[in-house]
Amino acid sequence: MPVSLRVEVQPALLAWARERSGVPSEEVASKFPALIEWESGRKQPTLKQLEKFASSMHAPIGYFFLAEPPEENLPIPDFRTMGDEPIRRASPDLLDTVYLSQQRQGWYRDYAQVNGEPLVEFVGSFRASMDIVEAAAQMTVQLTFEPNDRGPNWGEALTRLIEAADHLGVLVMVSGVVGSNTHRKLDPHEFRGFALADELAPVIFINGADTKAAQIFTLAHELAHIGLGDSGVDDVDMSVQANSATERWCNRVAAEFLVPAELIRNVTLDLDGITNQLELLARRFKVSTLVVLRRFLDLGVLTFEQFHEIYLDELSRVLAILSAGGGGGNFYNTQPARVSKRFARAIIESAQEGQTLYRDAFQMLGFKKLETFNELATRLGVG
Repeated sequence: MPVSLRVEVQPALLAWARERSGVPSEEVASKFPALIEWESGRKQPTLKQLEKFASSMHAPIGYFFLAEPPEENLPIPDFRTMGDEPIRRASPDLLDTVYLSQQRQGWYRDYAQVNGEPLVEFVGSFRASMDIVEAAAQMTVQLTFEPNDRGPNWGEALTRLIEAADHLGVLVMVSGVVGSNTHRKLDPHEFRGFALADELAPVIFINGADTKAAQIFTLAHELAHIGLGDSGVDDVDMSVQANSATERWCNRVAAEFLVPAELIRNVTLDLDGITNQLELLARRFKVSTLVVLRRFLDLGVLTFEQFHEIYLDELSRVLAILSAGGGGGNFYNTQPARVSKRFARAIIESAQEGQTLYRDAFQMLGFKKLETFNELATRLGVG
């Protein structure tokens, strides 16, 4: 019987990968009973075992041949906070989502250059010194997203805002999982979205595991980032004042864009019946009640103490709605949203014309079958 090849791995790397993964310890232990011995150095895994462990921990196999755990940093500015403190570690799910989005962005940038597409004028058209109301008004005009233009519900409003951003040249990707892996669900508590600024291929990624109302605000916030020509990962927490001046500016522009001050300035709040008022206004503007609540704080209608007390109640209610969840929807409807329709059409056309290998197109679109590719092309009106 052939002897299995053992791989010499530093125990600290195995412990690092386990902790980094965020997978519950009992789940890791059940899958890898020998892990205690591996981490103690008493035993080494076989190459096959190490490959399986790396895959389960969502860690590149090459990391396990290093002398010590690598220091992983997000490749773009990190504006996420926990309370008043920055969040230092990004999960493998967030890292892989950023890397995949950058890969798609790189492909589209090359495609745009080859095909002579113009620069996206919206990118970098704002300055952080701009008046908030002026910046929000410019976004409203460019995106045609007046309160009366948002449709009957939050889902329709989100679709319209995505399509408007796509029309400006922004690739908007919305997904609640890493790539197409439904076993790797993204956590909206870790991040709400991020922006990858680029003059030819600006990308916005929205965490699709969030509520539709939250996604609308995140998209508006990330559009403000793109308007500044800035990249970054955000959590967009309405309950705190962001530490970053850029974050504060983007939050204020997004809030003014979605809920213009002039339309709610004269609203008289009834604190005893505030939930109903918040719901009515949230339905009117197609935002969350948390955004409406924050607007009343910003306008001085509520004190911070009043805001904080009401916010905690509203947050519990919103989280209950989020936990109720829902189905994933039809693949041919959700997949273009995951990669952006603009990107999907471009890479399908490029593959059909022989400029991009079908293998590469499948990988970036997130599936493996030619019939899936052809059906998606038909539904998008390509070819």
